Amino acid sequence: MKGRPRGSVVAEPKVRVNQKIRAAQVRAISQDGEQLGILDIAEALRRAEEHGLDLVEVASNVDPPVCKIMDYGKFRFEETKKEHERKKKQATVILKEVKLRPKTEEHDLEHKVKRIAGFLADSCKVKVTIMFRGREITHPELANALMDRLKEMIADTAEIEQHPKLEGRNMTMVLGPK
Repeated sequence: MKGRPRGSVVAEPKVRVNQKIRAAQVRAISQDGEQLGILDIAEALRRAEEHGLDLVEVASNVDPPVCKIMDYGKFRFEETKKEHERKKKQATVILKEVKLRPKTEEHDLEHKVKRIAGFLADSCKVKVTIMFRGREITHPELANALMDRLKEMIADTAEIEQHPKLEGRNMTMVLGPK
């Protein structure tokens, strides 16, 4: 069996079709979009069957519920297509992390800045982390100075979304593209 992994369940949309419609009367709409008025469920089902189509409940939160005569398979296909398009248009934010130490040398810092600029050019957010080891934590001013130098170096390409903050043995700052 290809496709879904075993045991996974595909969520069906909460749409009632044909005999699953519970109301005694429905407001019916033809396949052309023409209002047929309020019909008994049996009459609406008969009209749908005459055309070889399904009776689909499109609005269940009104009284009587609105049902449309249509091809349910085609309706489901178009709904999944719309859902796929919505997911495609959703912006996904990627967070990259660059780690430094309080005593990072100038050349290494320049290399890290180039990496950060590359990530920002790819529309990624960057989390800059300065990690303290041992007694380095007693000198947070070194990390603050490093963060300030880093801010100056990337000021033209980055926007600070979260200012430097000491969290345990790490100092972090989040940058976003301008």
